[in-house]
Amino acid sequence: MFDIIYVLEMIGVIAFAISGMIVARSKNMDPVGVFTIGFITALGGGTLRDLMMDNHPLYWIQHQEQPILILAMAIIFSYWRRAHRIRESRIVFPDAIGLGIFSILGAQLALDLGHSWFIASLLGVMTGTFGGALRDTLCNEVPFIFRKDQIYASISFAGCWLYFVCQWVMESETMALSIGLLFIVIVRMLAVRFDIRLQRDTRGNP
Repeated sequence: MFDIIYVLEMIGVIAFAISGMIVARSKNMDPVGVFTIGFITALGGGTLRDLMMDNHPLYWIQHQEQPILILAMAIIFSYWRRAHRIRESRIVFPDAIGLGIFSILGAQLALDLGHSWFIASLLGVMTGTFGGALRDTLCNEVPFIFRKDQIYASISFAGCWLYFVCQWVMESETMALSIGLLFIVIVRMLAVRFDIRLQRDTRGNP
């Protein structure tokens, strides 16, 4: 089980880092900026989770391969000539993957530490959304989590609860984790594709 979790963590780090670096390159940032935004996007949520749960040392400090990987990715992104041509809209898929993985893993860690389902779901949402919120804020964009035209945190919250229920009903932790993760990724992509929102503009504007 540990190996599966670790692989998912690395996939989540890569996915979120890519989303951050795409935005950073679109803003014409230098290599330091690309690394910083990629690092914050990938590891910001986990850092907040660890601080909230007084979990020390921070996870990425224990696993230095994660910031090293982000540094290598930042160098490639910074000197890959075609990187700046990638449109910001392309961040939706890697961002959805990162949201799904870190929401579920954050909730799972909170459960392992003895927290209730409700507290674990909130910590899962924080883990999944905080890095992206920092990315957008630093890049002078309104974060997905605060935009009326996006369903974001609510999908993370629902996915965490689906994971809890599946874990309670099923004997397979891996299956429960997979269902919760896929739910978040798929629903997030469908929400973007079909412009599904929690609230429509009552003034008649799109």
